[in-house]
Amino acid sequence: MLSRVAPWLASHKEDAAPAGISVRTLAGADTAALRRLASQDPVANVFILAHLRAAGSAAPTAGGAGVLGVFDDGILVGACWAGANLVPVQLNPEFAGLVAAAASNSGRRFASAFGPADAVLALHAELAELGHAAHEVRDEQPLMTLCGPPSVEPNADLGLGRLADFDRILPACAAMFEEEVGYSPFLGGKEFYSRRVEGLIRQGHSLAHVNDSGDVVFKAELGAVTADVTQIQGVWMNPGYRGQGLSAGYMAAVVEKARTLAPITSLYVNGFNLRARSTYERVGFRQVGTFATVLF
Repeated sequence: MLSRVAPWLASHKEDAAPAGISVRTLAGADTAALRRLASQDPVANVFILAHLRAAGSAAPTAGGAGVLGVFDDGILVGACWAGANLVPVQLNPEFAGLVAAAASNSGRRFASAFGPADAVLALHAELAELGHAAHEVRDEQPLMTLCGPPSVEPNADLGLGRLADFDRILPACAAMFEEEVGYSPFLGGKEFYSRRVEGLIRQGHSLAHVNDSGDVVFKAELGAVTADVTQIQGVWMNPGYRGQGLSAGYMAAVVEKARTLAPITSLYVNGFNLRARSTYERVGFRQVGTFATVLF
């Protein structure tokens, strides 16, 4: 199958796909096929599996986000979430040109692409040819998991984020975002990002330590959750409390909270962030793959 796709991509990018190969936006009837595809790697694909768990369908959302599916003679062989971000699902890099063309033709603007490095970097190369310039490419982000209790003592001060602390947690989340990507999440307006943070709190997926002085000392979120896997995101230590050896204990506490929801705890981290990687390894995380993120 793939052998006939690669030569076509190399010389016929403007033409129709080879016989039997097609790309289209998935509908509700494709939900079971998408779930089977994503379940081939429940750690790497936790984002889309969490979406299916919450939405119950592969059909486009009310906001127009959807999933592009690659079919070979009617069989779903790869996919890519196309919303605010592009997230490949079991996408062979040889299909990147097909998916990139479909994504570009949709007219949507994408803030980033993230997921397994080979697929993301192939998408980036194809999108660049279509005029979608990236301002940063993070091509090595270890994907790490912990399939048991943490190796260090959890910090008992970490608890679930509370709506009563929303006005403290939101600025901490925004500070983390700006530190990570270089611009404020409020650039296009505050409402969308605020709703996202509030939703995580209401779901019990926001974790924070707000001390007696009202400082958010540490916070993190369980950004994607299934019955099998949680993915930790948004890890942030208040700059005023850094350098005190607190991170490992807080991360261990995050793992303990995550393990009440699913047996496997996962995260991905920038390869250049050696301090964070060392902390995660101390807690017990081990690398199982490599992600990449492209910021547009």
